[in-house]
Amino acid sequence: MQVNPPVFFVSAALILGFVLFGSLFAEQAEGLFAATQALIIVDFGWFYVVAVAGFLLFVLFLMMSRYGDVKLGPDDCEPEYGYLSWFAMLFSAGMGIGLLFFGVAEPIQHYAQPPVGEGRTIESARQAMVLTFFHWGLHAWAIYIVVGLALAYFAFRRGLPLTIRSSLYPLIGKRIHGPIGHAIDIFAVIGTMFGVATSLGFGVLQVNAGFAHLFGMPTNATVQIVLIAVITGMATLSAVAGLDKGIKRLSELNIILAVGLLLFVLIAGSTVFLLQAYVQNVGAYLGSLVQRTFRMYAYEPNAWFGDWTLFYWGWWISWSPFVGMFIARISRGRTIREFVTGVLLVPSLFTFLWMTVFGNTAIQMDLSGAADIAAVAVNNMPVALFETLENLPLSFIASGMATLLVITFFVTSADSGALVIDTITSGDAPDSPVWQRVFWAVTAGVVAAVLLLAGGLQALQTAAIASALPFTLVMIFVCYGLLRALQMESKGSPIDISEADIASADDEVGWQQRLGSILRYHEREEVADFLGGTARKALDAVADQMRARGLTPAVEQEEDRLALIVPHAARGAYHYTIRMRSFRAPSFVWAETRRAQDSERLHYRAVASSSNSDQSHDVTGYDLDQLINDLLNRYARFRHARRIE
Repeated sequence: MQVNPPVFFVSAALILGFVLFGSLFAEQAEGLFAATQALIIVDFGWFYVVAVAGFLLFVLFLMMSRYGDVKLGPDDCEPEYGYLSWFAMLFSAGMGIGLLFFGVAEPIQHYAQPPVGEGRTIESARQAMVLTFFHWGLHAWAIYIVVGLALAYFAFRRGLPLTIRSSLYPLIGKRIHGPIGHAIDIFAVIGTMFGVATSLGFGVLQVNAGFAHLFGMPTNATVQIVLIAVITGMATLSAVAGLDKGIKRLSELNIILAVGLLLFVLIAGSTVFLLQAYVQNVGAYLGSLVQRTFRMYAYEPNAWFGDWTLFYWGWWISWSPFVGMFIARISRGRTIREFVTGVLLVPSLFTFLWMTVFGNTAIQMDLSGAADIAAVAVNNMPVALFETLENLPLSFIASGMATLLVITFFVTSADSGALVIDTITSGDAPDSPVWQRVFWAVTAGVVAAVLLLAGGLQALQTAAIASALPFTLVMIFVCYGLLRALQMESKGSPIDISEADIASADDEVGWQQRLGSILRYHEREEVADFLGGTARKALDAVADQMRARGLTPAVEQEEDRLALIVPHAARGAYHYTIRMRSFRAPSFVWAETRRAQDSERLHYRAVASSSNSDQSHDVTGYDLDQLINDLLNRYARFRHARRIE
């Protein structure tokens, strides 16, 4: 096992207790869920509204402030993915079971039963799309940005574990490794589990509706439990197959199927109308953004606000550790401004397109009298998508594609959610056993089944809203911790971790040696000899001493890279890496012939970096003792930050 025991066992025990209560006392659980949801809506609805509005304002402030230039990693690091690949992965993150379930169901519900006013009119159709955009737009992605940005900043720039507790280091220091940090991670695990289970519950309802539409399969709890068991088994196989062979290939299939289904409905439906509606919907959404953000229907109380807006805010908050960790992992090297702009706009614009294509197609069919989509959706939301596809050409193929897409989303959601929960419960341990991911994937399926048995849609909504309440408080402190760290950085004191007793390697290097190293241009062979000679001896010497003290370091060497890796179980592994980097020589150093100008002249340096995500630094020309001192100084900082005694 590679786990953080308090987080793993307490989280597992709480979830197990919920499963036993929900399965053994289903009727009592259903009543408790209804009472809990009513209590939260009445007493804490305002808190959700203010918090989510604050998250959006906070990320917009970071994007436009001087902090926007801060990189998520060392100052000289480059993004691991180009813009095209990064946008494609954000596009993938923005899709999920929810888009399939609510793509038709939500717009048609708001059109038929608006929160205020008469339903099934032109005006209710306009408002239906604005409300849908409001629930799926900037606010949702601002919530994800808060978590993802904090994770990326503290992990890649400050070298702390990729867990939620790291975000509070500026506030409570090393106590993040104690009970407070454990509690924060437990809240994140519980929220993620119920967020994933909510999506899986919606997914199985959609799959059941699809099979009923295609093959006449009955729609009931027994069938849904069997479907959860089968699809969770597929997610387990995906987890066993690993990241590259499992979730990566399924994600690629998801994108192909989703884009194919979207293009089919766009082309088979009223293409020009849908494109016009997309532009108008976006404009109407932006025009009403402030009013919608703070509207709580205080003067016209109704159940709609709790069933829709508060449910979504809770669902996004509980889902945020999952999506936040995903977008953090793919965003190393981006600036905060790039991160916020990309994550806020790219997935939102695609989601708006999806909702317009499916939602406006269904609404147009109902308004024109071609199909009574509204009556179907009001009585049975999962069937709304298939009823819409039924009125388009090649409906059987389209419905089959939609059902397959929900299944693949189910598998990737369960597998990815299990990976995130495993990362949190293991303290970001590298290479945790596969069984731990399998355990959490199966647990997510079991929780989804219990929720369906104990109240269906209402239980799913209550789980999302209730589990998000404590994590909303954590997110507020995360915002404050991130802002505090950025303020410290702008003042030249990144994070006070009591490093006064840790020497700088530059203090060990004489100024004459430093000047000589700066002015001299090294050939590739010289730096290669340095890596294979002095640097290799230094890393081997440190590794030998560490082994004598019970550690298990490894030294890895490639043609232009040398690394020392020191595992520390749940605290993560320390990496000290020296790379050969090439630089273009200044053209004004000497007179050149035309032929020389046409060829690229390079010089080479040995550049070191460590797990602390410090600024990469030039170690070319260091002798054995200087290099060892540099390594040990940075290793001491790592141990101090990770609280390794």
